[in-house]
This record gives sequence, structure tokens and C-alpha cells, in this order.
Amino acid sequence: MSHAKSQRNVSIRSCIDDSARPASRSIRLYTPAEAAKQLAVKESWLRRKASGRTIPCTFLGKHLRFSDDDLREIIRQAQSPVTHR
Repeated sequence: MSHAKSQRNVSIRSCIDDSARPASRSIRLYTPAEAAKQLAVKESWLRRKASGRTIPCTFLGKHLRFSDDDLREIIRQAQSPVTHR
């Protein structure tokens, strides 16, 4: 896939409220396969979580995509605090 095709500036519909997100001029969107590779998880896990709306994601029509902000938030949500035994 060419860089021009993989980087899209488009109107998006987000799975979560993005009013707190800063506006950006250029948005990098990843396919589920690309996002799964970035996160080192199975694509099926990522799709299942996105379809259940338990992780941030973006839909372009019916096409599931993940922005850099989505990936950062998925990582943040997965972090657990250190507990002392």
C-alpha cells in the first residue's frame, strides 16, 4: 500500500466521544491488520473489542480504522497500576 493511500485526510465518525481530542491537520489511519501489528495483538481480538465498542476506533462508512490517538488510548486503557503484595 502506498504512503498516499495509507494516510488519509477525511471526515471520520469515531466510536468514542472525541470532543476532548486535539484537532490535527493530518490523520494517520491504520487498518485492523496494521493496528494489530503495531499493538502486538491478534487482529481478531482488536476487531472483537472494536465491534463491542470497548476500545477507541474509527469507522469510515463501514470500514474499521484506528488513528494514532486510538492506538495510544488503547495502550493507556490496558495499563494497570502497580500493586504491592
